[in-house]
Amino acid sequence: MMTADESGLGWLFAFLKNFLGYATILIPGYLIIKYVRKSGYLENAGQRGPWYNVVKVCVQGNDPDVVIGVTGKEERAKSNLEKAVILIICASGLQVSYLTWGVLQERIMAHSYGETDSDPGETFTNSQFLVFVNRILAFMTAAIVLWYQKPPKIAVPFYKYSYCSLSNILSSWCQYEALKFVSFPTQVLAKASKVIPVMIMGKVVSGNVYEVYQYVTALLISAGMSLFLLTEGVNDRDDSTTETTFAGLVMLVGYMSFDSFTSNWQGELFKTYKMSSIQMMFGVNLFSCLFTVWSLISQGSFYSSLLFMMKYQLFFLHCVILSICSATGQLFIFQTISRFGPIVFTIIMTLRQMFAILLSCFIYSHELSLLAWTGVFVVFCALFLEIYCKDKMRRRATQNSKPKPKSPETKATRL
Repeated sequence: MMTADESGLGWLFAFLKNFLGYATILIPGYLIIKYVRKSGYLENAGQRGPWYNVVKVCVQGNDPDVVIGVTGKEERAKSNLEKAVILIICASGLQVSYLTWGVLQERIMAHSYGETDSDPGETFTNSQFLVFVNRILAFMTAAIVLWYQKPPKIAVPFYKYSYCSLSNILSSWCQYEALKFVSFPTQVLAKASKVIPVMIMGKVVSGNVYEVYQYVTALLISAGMSLFLLTEGVNDRDDSTTETTFAGLVMLVGYMSFDSFTSNWQGELFKTYKMSSIQMMFGVNLFSCLFTVWSLISQGSFYSSLLFMMKYQLFFLHCVILSICSATGQLFIFQTISRFGPIVFTIIMTLRQMFAILLSCFIYSHELSLLAWTGVFVVFCALFLEIYCKDKMRRRATQNSKPKPKSPETKATRL
């Protein structure tokens, strides 16, 4: 009898297995929320008990008069220089955090632990456990900061954090699995074109309307990144013979859709409820911990992963550093999305791949091809076009908002 892997449907069964594990949390939560709303529990003040506040926060959220955040007046008061400095800090923090995170992740997943002359060692292959380790540290960090700061309550119903948490987990799974079924050029084109699906998802989730120059910028960045990554990556890969299959394309579409939804949904929450980045970090990572740990336990891999961590101290150290980089990166992620929106964040993360290769070329004295430099030129032209057009539109909006001077009235006119 043919197995799922032999029939080419192993990825589908793995996806359904993971999703069913998440559904054991999602379905009861949905039924509880539906029951609370239908029963009128929150409207009946006489039935308030010890669980009332917990249920209210999860289902309805707090009263809107206690929301926090930067007001429009305060935001307009910031100069362009201040915004530029904040953007540079966020972009630099994202680059440093996730460049380090990527190096460590490759070390953990692709190399053995405990290797000696007589022992080949063991390789850790459970990527979902690494996701859990990253999320639990980020959750604990956010919880400690919130406990220390004691910020005002926010109005967002807590269950809304679960949407972007689940989409983030599913996008990571689709990204890992897609690498087994798609060719290197297809991977590059998908990663380089992330700005476009983010804009499309922005219209779906938030009803955003984009200017023509923003679409042109997205296309130029995608073209420049594709040219750069393809010319530099093909020469360094030995497995570029991998063929793109239908399953790989499905998972790439899933990865780009889930990833685009994540950043847009977070941007919508920031815009609607004016929460802080720490509060977003707390809520998203709480649900991520629940989803991943329950999936690991139901699949029987949580205990074995803990044993592996206890057996190899170097693996434990790598996990700690990896989690610190992830938690730090999340602070910059939520800060970037809350201040500049999901498109700017996606552009920064897309450029990370180019910066990684440029850094490698600088350290190891590698030379870039003429086509690669052409790709770099196209990307920076697109970025300068974005800055120029945005500044021009801002100036035009400022001029239109100024009151027009009234024409002097003469006595004859008044009479």
